[in-house]
Amino acid sequence: MEFKANEGKNVEIMVNGQKYLRHAIQTHYVQIGENYIDIIEKYVKPIYQDGDIVSISEKIIGLCQKRVVYKKDVKVSRLAKFLSKFAMKSDAGVGVDNPYKMQFAIDLCGRFKVLYAAIAGGICKLFGKKGVFYKIVGPEISGLDGFYGNVFTDYANFGIRIPENSTGVCNEIYEKTGVKAMIVDANDFNVEILGRSDSIEYSDEELKMMIKDNPAGQAKTLTPLILVRKA
Repeated sequence: MEFKANEGKNVEIMVNGQKYLRHAIQTHYVQIGENYIDIIEKYVKPIYQDGDIVSISEKIIGLCQKRVVYKKDVKVSRLAKFLSKFAMKSDAGVGVDNPYKMQFAIDLCGRFKVLYAAIAGGICKLFGKKGVFYKIVGPEISGLDGFYGNVFTDYANFGIRIPENSTGVCNEIYEKTGVKAMIVDANDFNVEILGRSDSIEYSDEELKMMIKDNPAGQAKTLTPLILVRKA
């Protein structure tokens, strides 16, 4: 098969002296409540070989699991509006500078924890340390996507939570399809491994290095699946 990369990305990457090839798999526009096993069967199985690993965007699994928070159900408080004004904006995407995301953080973590995180984060930024707010409030907040329609207009109406039991999902995928998978929260600045098949022999750090340049991209590419193969 011919390996293809998204614009601005490379097919090849070196990890600890070993070359790996990455293929950006284009899918349909995945909707809320679809079956991720069916998606793997349709798009991955026909090209998968033993030894391959598939990197899956956390958004796709979150959508399949119906892990969505609708904007109409979020009551944005004055505290959320106030705190969001001071949140740092990032080129990696929209964060808690969006009042709806800040309100989600308050609803999930409680106002006192969010206030503490905001104060601690603000102080640490003065000393050049970033990301403290998200470390305190946790991955459910840092991994929340949506509530804006910059790329997909539908996403303006809801937020997408990180998947539930990501490692369990990856193990289910392996048991039902034979595909070794990892679920990742990735952008052009950072990669987090949320879950992985127990059958994968690589370390988390090696897996991160295989997709450290975010080969799935952040634009409207419809490539939430990346096939990784040792060259």
